[in-house]
Amino acid sequence: MGQGNVKWIGRKGSLFKKNLMITQMKVRGLMIDPHNSSYVVLLQCEESQEVLPIWVGKPEASAISCALEGLSSPRPMTHDLMKTLVDSVDAKVLSASITDLRNNTYYAKVHIAYGNSFFAIDSRPSDAIAFALRAEAPIFVSEDVIQKHDDEEVDRWLENLKPEDFGKYEV
Repeated sequence: MGQGNVKWIGRKGSLFKKNLMITQMKVRGLMIDPHNSSYVVLLQCEESQEVLPIWVGKPEASAISCALEGLSSPRPMTHDLMKTLVDSVDAKVLSASITDLRNNTYYAKVHIAYGNSFFAIDSRPSDAIAFALRAEAPIFVSEDVIQKHDDEEVDRWLENLKPEDFGKYEV
């Protein structure tokens, strides 16, 4: 390991990254954006009530929805397979984190502990969220991402939504 999209980031007991400010968020809802019919997962900070919408594709929305509803398929879906693989080698999913926002694209990592090592695996945010939900791991967003996101744009977008647009999920 340590090559490609997997990065070794330390030994047990060490910090992932010093002075990195992160906020824990929960999935508040999964909805269809009424303006462009794309899917949106809504992350919300419980303390500040700040909402971060992340647009995702239909298959990714379906994977997140299945995890939120606790549904299983007759055969393992990709995220179920990933969790089974991690569990079978006695590794643990520690968290998912949304780490960057560049050119309107979010970037994420899944943090895994295996033995005495930690790994940060590059991921799309939708996959990181779906995987974290299945592993019952927390979801974090870096303060840098929150600051980069245009709050006024989100406020305008949220003002045009009705309560029923938010979906039925509160995790």
